[in-house]
Amino acid sequence: MNGIVSLLGKILTNILTALYEPFGFSLLLSFLAMFFYLYAYEPEEAGKGWKSAIVTWYQKFKGSVFFRKLFFLAFVISMILFKTLLNRNLWLNPLSDVMGGWGIWETVNGEQKLTTECIENVIMMVPFSAVVMRTFGEKIGNSWKKILWYSGKIAFIFSISIEMLQLLMRLGTFQLSDIFYNTVGGVLGGLMYCAVMKVRKRL
Repeated sequence: MNGIVSLLGKILTNILTALYEPFGFSLLLSFLAMFFYLYAYEPEEAGKGWKSAIVTWYQKFKGSVFFRKLFFLAFVISMILFKTLLNRNLWLNPLSDVMGGWGIWETVNGEQKLTTECIENVIMMVPFSAVVMRTFGEKIGNSWKKILWYSGKIAFIFSISIEMLQLLMRLGTFQLSDIFYNTVGGVLGGLMYCAVMKVRKRL
């Protein structure tokens, strides 16, 4: 019982820390990212000054559901990038632990120590794939098989991209276990999206 409480406490602490630390930065980054979106797709207000740009941004946020969905997706992505890339120390050898950790226990200097990395990797991708499905759900369709397939595939591609960037930039280590658990989290996020949509239809 004490082991379960310790595990849950460690997971909760790490999740709250991961949410608290990058919140302001991710909010600002998402805000700026949506300026790029407006400039790319609705450039009629471009070049008229900051005041006009901010007013256009606010009006778009207020009037467009899709714009709000994209903003929230950019926020979730920036939170993940902060956790996986932007706030990492340089590693001398990113290939030092390719297989990674597959369980909740790891051996350090001959001692068994509790680790929640695998569980956190699953949890991290659940909101990502759920938000992606919510943003582009109309294009994907209502079939739960399609939703699960796309959510898993998108999480897999996103996870590999992060791992490759970690490898190339030496920020963290390249681990196959991270890719696996992130993909599982992506599928669970798609499953959560299916469940929420089913409940909304009944209501």
